[in-house]
Amino acid sequence: MSGAAAEDQRSALEAETFKGLFRRHPAGVAVITLRMPEGGMVGLTATSVISVSAAPPILVFSIAASSSSWPALSRASTVAVSFLADDQESVAVRFASRGIDRFADGGWTLLPTGEPVIDGAVAWVRGEITQRTAVGSSYLVAVLAKSSASRDGAGAMVYHDRTYRRIGEASER
Repeated sequence: MSGAAAEDQRSALEAETFKGLFRRHPAGVAVITLRMPEGGMVGLTATSVISVSAAPPILVFSIAASSSSWPALSRASTVAVSFLADDQESVAVRFASRGIDRFADGGWTLLPTGEPVIDGAVAWVRGEITQRTAVGSSYLVAVLAKSSASRDGAGAMVYHDRTYRRIGEASER
């Protein structure tokens, strides 16, 4: 490791301090889903989905390399991203849980292209994975949006300080 890189490592924030900063930073909640070629489905809750470009329409999300979903995502060619409504906390919790069949309780629909989307979500985007980039202990996954749908009247769910929350009327301006 070069001298500058070693210095960067020593002066980096401690992991718990860094996580604490982002616990206080509200983020939208989405469920990323895919269907594997052998037919199984994979899904995970993510608060790291961001828009990168409108032309072409690209979004990215991050996933820990240690995630049980990473092996499937590392091979997938397409995914669906369902942006959860503010009344879908149980869905967020289910898709964030380890060691369970996240699809067993239903509440999802297969698109004609095979990806599952979450019923009742504010919106969903289906897209082609165009890039996977290793960053620290995670991967950034870039998705070129191919199709989408949304519904009116639903509020979005946010995650703040380890709690799923609704955006109140006072903050909807």
